[in-house]
Amino acid sequence: MTSERAPAPIEAAALWEAISGAGIEFVTGVPDSLLKDFIAYLSEHADEAHHVTAANEGGAVALAAGYHLATGRVAAVYLQNSGLGNTINPLVSLMDPEVYGIPVVLIIGWRGTPGVHDEPQHRKQGAITLQQLEVLGLPFIVLDDQVDDVAGAVAKIVAEATSGGRPVAIVVPPGRLAPYRRSAAAAPAARFGLRREAAIEAVLGAAGPRDVVVCTTGMASREVFEHRERANEGHGRDFLTVGGMGHASQIALGLALARPDRTVLCLDGDGAALMHLGALAIIGTRGPANLRHVIFNNGAHDSVGGQPTAGFSVDLTAIADACGYRATRRVESLAGIGEAMMELASAPGPTLLEIRIDPGARSDLGRPTASPAQNKSELMEFLRDG
Repeated sequence: MTSERAPAPIEAAALWEAISGAGIEFVTGVPDSLLKDFIAYLSEHADEAHHVTAANEGGAVALAAGYHLATGRVAAVYLQNSGLGNTINPLVSLMDPEVYGIPVVLIIGWRGTPGVHDEPQHRKQGAITLQQLEVLGLPFIVLDDQVDDVAGAVAKIVAEATSGGRPVAIVVPPGRLAPYRRSAAAAPAARFGLRREAAIEAVLGAAGPRDVVVCTTGMASREVFEHRERANEGHGRDFLTVGGMGHASQIALGLALARPDRTVLCLDGDGAALMHLGALAIIGTRGPANLRHVIFNNGAHDSVGGQPTAGFSVDLTAIADACGYRATRRVESLAGIGEAMMELASAPGPTLLEIRIDPGARSDLGRPTASPAQNKSELMEFLRDG
């Protein structure tokens, strides 16, 4: 009796060879934890003219459209399935065969795959991912362990995009990509001697006991939760935005407008802020005096592999100034955080503090032990108490 063996994980180089061998040269997208090894390989082997890290998934699809219009070639867009919603408008109203008929190949990391344990924010999205592709009319393949001929499967789906003038998708379940070790030269260099966790502790230490904290998704929320645990402070004042990347500042704006009697502190990341940068214009236009916006800028998508953002290439404080924020500051050291927080606390809001930090997090960083529903309930109770 012989036992069947699952195929070995797919090497990043092999996946890229399959994709490029099918005629694709240009790749863009938003980093994903399941695809991080593939993206790391691209970062080292594709030049900047052929690989662009996009601000959000819909923008990546539009980039692919522009590339096709200029070259007649098909581009690939990588993303986590949680970002599939951001692609729906351009996929349906721009790329679809009933509109312009522009081909593109989506490479989708399948978080929340049914039967595989994952975090709460991924479970519903994981359960409906394939149905979403079906509703959108996108032909797709799943690179699960039943696919032995990866190159053949990729070539077939890319040919369908080309011949049909339509979007298609390659879905990658957890564990299908082999680890890829980046070269030492590719690792981001430490510049400031300050990491996000220490910066978060300093910001929270300067906050008042009645302040409401809205924290962006990823490592930052995990670090806020652990800080509260260590300090035995409870979690009622914090809203940890475990999903909905890029939307923390608008959650904070909604809270600030509804409760002008409370200071609302938004802890944001550079990748999240850049994903929906127009949010700063809405905050500045509405001008809530009680909103304090803090962006921890490490120039990287730290929670999903450390891929670079445009965080250090743009002036976030100047953008906030132009959007109507009443006061802004930038600091690059732990010592400067307390001083800046005190200065901005006495200024009318909205205010923005950009803290430039080094990428990276503790390897033993835990996850919140409370459920999102508990988090919501505790925060609402905290707000009801006065």
